[in-house]
Amino acid sequence: MSNLVILPILLPFIVGSFLILFAKHHGIQRFLTAITMVGLLLFSFYLATLVYQEGIYTLQLGNWPAPFGIVLVADMFATMMIILSSIVGVACLFFAFQTISSERERYYFYPFYLFLIAGVNGAFLTGDLFNLFVFFEVMLIASYALIVLGGTKYQLRESFKYVVINVFASILFIVGVAYLYSVTGTLNFADLAIRVAELEQQGVLNVIAILFLVVFGMKGALFPLYFWLPRSYYGPPAAIAALFGGLLTKVGIYAIIRTFTLIFNHDPSFTHTIILALAGFTMFFGVLGAVSQFDFKRILSYHIISQVGYMVMGLGIFTPLALAGAIYYIAHHIIVKAALFLFAGATEKITGTTELKKMGGLLKTHPWLAWLFFISAISLAGIPPLSGFFSKFALILAGFEEGRYVIVTVALIVGLLTLFSMMKIFIYAFWGEQKHTEQQAKMPIGKLLLPIAPLVVLTIVLGFGAEPIFQYSLQVADELLNPSVYIESVLKE
Repeated sequence: MSNLVILPILLPFIVGSFLILFAKHHGIQRFLTAITMVGLLLFSFYLATLVYQEGIYTLQLGNWPAPFGIVLVADMFATMMIILSSIVGVACLFFAFQTISSERERYYFYPFYLFLIAGVNGAFLTGDLFNLFVFFEVMLIASYALIVLGGTKYQLRESFKYVVINVFASILFIVGVAYLYSVTGTLNFADLAIRVAELEQQGVLNVIAILFLVVFGMKGALFPLYFWLPRSYYGPPAAIAALFGGLLTKVGIYAIIRTFTLIFNHDPSFTHTIILALAGFTMFFGVLGAVSQFDFKRILSYHIISQVGYMVMGLGIFTPLALAGAIYYIAHHIIVKAALFLFAGATEKITGTTELKKMGGLLKTHPWLAWLFFISAISLAGIPPLSGFFSKFALILAGFEEGRYVIVTVALIVGLLTLFSMMKIFIYAFWGEQKHTEQQAKMPIGKLLLPIAPLVVLTIVLGFGAEPIFQYSLQVADELLNPSVYIESVLKE
């Protein structure tokens, strides 16, 4: 049964490679990609159920025992993230079917899409640091291709910045890997956890920990390393922007949570205090950027930054309740942020613009679009009884319990500013005087709403089903805060 662990990586990679042979047959590419992603979604639920019922699954490739060989590990956190990546991957793919031009399809859009999913899933499942780097590169190379498809001047300029910052982060990643290996003699996560606990060189370990925090902070858009994100995510088509906004930064956050609960947990008074401070600055400066913008997609891009701060806030507080809140928040944000970017794409399809001052009256002409957006918007802002409220509530409660009043205050202020900026979108784009033509007003968008509606339903379900979902998040948090379970599963004889 452990062989199942490799399927979320192998399936999209093999199908993506096969689709390269059918570059001119868009119908075949669409069909096979859709079948692959739906199958991956169903399988991800099956794998998560097995792990929940039977415990952590490990696969030692080539029968090389850990820590000497490559190992894949499916624990509750990893399988939860694979479910989320599959959900967003399916929604964005079916939205792309309605919006991606044949010109983009011709240049291997679907193979690169599947390679991106393979890289993301590999990052979630890998059990060693070097292969985390490898899967990051698979994911990033695919994202480089997807972000430039279309080849507009703006896209090429901003994608160049995206490539440069990620190449620099990758160089630092390799430096960190070499540094850590020279100190510990291993790169296996479980083995690293044991070696780090035995080392007395706290100062050296803290330097390495901060180096990895910088690397993953660049990829996850933490303060002050988020400057590349808003403009880079503005250029691509809505389906790709939604996939990136909902998923890619969370891979960096996943890596931070994984390494700072399993490996770099030797001096939390130092490392996690820094993480908590970064969380506060990330939330505050991200939301200020959102408040200052008057473009639909730019506001959403800045909100990616501010919302990432809530996730690392839970890690910085470093209690079971706080970490459970962070995990719940990741699930909420991946779903809602992807939906919001797809809404931006749908409104742009109707009006031809994302500038709020050139929009208006969509509530009258496209009421379903308006009200579904409204639900997602207030969920992002944390209004009960939707998923954003319960995930933030857990973080706020954990902050009060630990006496972290400054970060709690920042989180509450950021929540209010988030509500303000999302209502600004609703008032300008959906409320008020109609600014689009009658021909645009009659444009049918039912097919565009079909892949978005399940995401909106999910944020409602995550809210109304908060108790069982939060219990699951608590179990994930307990597993993360008790590394011995992970270590024993990987290093068992």
